Amino acid sequence: HSEKEQAKPTYKRGFGFHPLMAFIDHGPDGTGEAAAAILRPGNAGSNTAADHITLTQKILQQVPGIGSRPGKSILIRTDSAGGTHDFIDFLARRRLSYSVGFPLNETIGDLIDRLPKKAWTPAYDPDGEPRKNADVAELTGVLDLSGWPAGMRVIVRREKPHPGAQLRITDRNGWRLIAFATNTTGGQLADLEVRHRRRARCEDRIRIAKDTGLTNFPLKGFAQNQIWLAVVEVACDLLAWTQMLALAGTAARLWEPKKLRMRLFATAARLTRHARRLRLRYDRHHPWSGLLAAGLERLAAYPAPG
Repeated sequence: HSEKEQAKPTYKRGFGFHPLMAFIDHGPDGTGEAAAAILRPGNAGSNTAADHITLTQKILQQVPGIGSRPGKSILIRTDSAGGTHDFIDFLARRRLSYSVGFPLNETIGDLIDRLPKKAWTPAYDPDGEPRKNADVAELTGVLDLSGWPAGMRVIVRREKPHPGAQLRITDRNGWRLIAFATNTTGGQLADLEVRHRRRARCEDRIRIAKDTGLTNFPLKGFAQNQIWLAVVEVACDLLAWTQMLALAGTAARLWEPKKLRMRLFATAARLTRHARRLRLRYDRHHPWSGLLAAGLERLAAYPAPG
């Protein structure tokens, strides 16, 4: 039980809130900043198209220089919660590139069972190498997509589950099935599937957000907790920008908050003033002093806003 305003039972059998967040993906070389977030009651639906549309509009406001027509240079990726008619229609109208999870049902499963062997091609691992016991195929030609936006493609991946993994209701004949929809016309199926699977990097960003205050919303009022969520977004952005500007090319570019706190942020130092300049003096025998010095030099060389 909680007396926090709009705290409700969640689908994970907890009690609290169900925030919806989006992150900018910096790729495998580093973390990405929080682009937008919406605080919702705990009983908010995962596949509520109106919330996904609102969040996407907030994202586009954060990307400079795109105007009212962002174009297909912006790729929106979601899991199957984003695979709704209204949300994909919105992405198509805004002419955005998308790669969103596509829900499976028994009818689609029957169509997958009837795909010929030659329709399947080996799936790739993140390094671009063929993955054992994993294949991809295109379903666009066998599905009735008349109610969906023009140019939408549906691609399915099948993979043998890891030993001991429990099969889901959508899995068929011992294969784990995952489908996604995209409007990208070119590229190999396996490459498109790897691109979609890299959406999972947002799970790392969520873990980082939880380490910077997202785990609990401590205030009673809903508006107060919305401000708390905004502060968490700022914290995520400051971490991402610090690593991007000061720690590029180092192992610390990928460190998460706990390691950053232990190895960098908790370093004893003293701020002094000399010759009208502020100087940060720290223990040069610290094992990470070289990293600190290099990072400070990079930040000092970076032009100030305006």
